[in-house]
Amino acid sequence: MKNLLILSFLVITTMLSAQKPIELPLWPNGAPNSNELKDEEQSGEGWVSNVTKPFIKVFPAKNPNGMAIIMCPGGGYGGLAMDHEGYDMAPWLNTQGITYVVLKYRMPNGHYEVPLSDAEQAIRLVREHAAEWGINPQRVGIMGASAGGHLAASLATLYSSEKTRPDFQILFYPVISMLKGVTHGGSRKNLIGENPSQELEQKYSLERQVSPRSPQAFIMLSSDDDAVPPINGIGYFLALRDQKVPASLHAYPTGGHGWGFHDNFTYKRQWTEELEKWLRDGLVFSNNQ
Repeated sequence: MKNLLILSFLVITTMLSAQKPIELPLWPNGAPNSNELKDEEQSGEGWVSNVTKPFIKVFPAKNPNGMAIIMCPGGGYGGLAMDHEGYDMAPWLNTQGITYVVLKYRMPNGHYEVPLSDAEQAIRLVREHAAEWGINPQRVGIMGASAGGHLAASLATLYSSEKTRPDFQILFYPVISMLKGVTHGGSRKNLIGENPSQELEQKYSLERQVSPRSPQAFIMLSSDDDAVPPINGIGYFLALRDQKVPASLHAYPTGGHGWGFHDNFTYKRQWTEELEKWLRDGLVFSNNQ
């Protein structure tokens, strides 16, 4: 009996330790680019800014179903809402068998290439560790909120190779366009500057970068969003539809902007149930996936 108890304790301890979050630096040998931010990182109350040392924090599922989601928190490309648009979703997604990864990415500070390079490195790392974490490398999705939604959609449309192409995308009230009158002013300024070239403005207006190879999408927003005009998400949905990319759009009548995983969002039960169903039944993968 004593030996049985000891064995049970060891098994439980091993299972618990296996589920502890894993933190990996994106660029242990130095990033290939710089945002030229010199001050110390600032953090408090779920918010972090001045990120210079990006990482991924991995929350492995106890019973993995092979799927992984990389989350890009929002913050107008000036900071990151790490809790309600990041860490808080881990238990909910883990119970679905999904390995959840939160990306702490660097702010562009006018260096538009920096966040996307971090997102590409994040998906490389997840696929490199796929066997270790019980992930099918062809079932790795990108998710993002607000400006993090812009980063997620950037990866979905501007990926540099098949190795960094996500298999699906999930966008919360996303910034999509960089066009004046449509975009979110702070995100635009922080990403491409006050007076970007027309070429740069067009490149990061992601509704114009959709192709038939863009990954399938789930998009959600509030109709009364005064921070990021709903036309961002709607226009992106229509662009995906025009390219015959499977896409689902969910517009809730109220809620404004930035609700993430907050319980006080009136339609939390609706969006969580709809996303759960889409992840379970709505995704389409090729036979070898």
